[in-house]
Amino acid sequence: MIFCVEDDSNIRDLVVYTLETTGFTAKGFENGRDFLSTLAFETPELVLLDIMLPGDDGITLLKKLKNSAKTKEIPVIMITAKSTEYDKVIGLDLGADDYVTKPFGMMELISRIKAVLRRSNKDAAKEKVLEAGDLIMDHKKREVTAGGQVVPLTLKEYELLHRLLSHPNIVLTRDQLLEDIWGYDFDGETRTIDVHIRTLRQKLGNYASLIETIRGVGYRISK
Repeated sequence: MIFCVEDDSNIRDLVVYTLETTGFTAKGFENGRDFLSTLAFETPELVLLDIMLPGDDGITLLKKLKNSAKTKEIPVIMITAKSTEYDKVIGLDLGADDYVTKPFGMMELISRIKAVLRRSNKDAAKEKVLEAGDLIMDHKKREVTAGGQVVPLTLKEYELLHRLLSHPNIVLTRDQLLEDIWGYDFDGETRTIDVHIRTLRQKLGNYASLIETIRGVGYRISK
């Protein structure tokens, strides 16, 4: 569920419609009062928050979100007509995860939302011990064990396994893995993923089969 707080009904309706046609569920709010009222009994995965709102503006609402133990971990993307560096700095310093300036393309917004959700899910997963049978990753210790034996991994092997364990039963494409682990600016090929999967499987030994190859798509770990 994504909440969109935007007083312009045309923009709000278009954002909600686009979200729902791209696989999300969404609710729109024209002011902070209605938004906070709904937030009292429903927690979204992400909030799209305009700065220029009637009543409490977006910055005030952002402060309220980040000052509450219940809502401080909800990712927030600020959406506004303001484009000055000062406005961006204020929003980001208060805990906003991203900043989109009007006018913006709907597909750009969807891409930004997906990126923030990926980062948010990754950060949440880092706080947990991840498991697939006897394959265990303790992120606090930064240690991987298979059948009780410590498995020494390189940084990229570790990040690759972490990404797979964080999304059990979900097929991650080579492009997704390349983007998430090596970044947008990496000048390489998806073959890089295959090479690292091969060395990762070698190190996992009897537990290598936990990493499944989905031909023509990518990889997954099933639980």
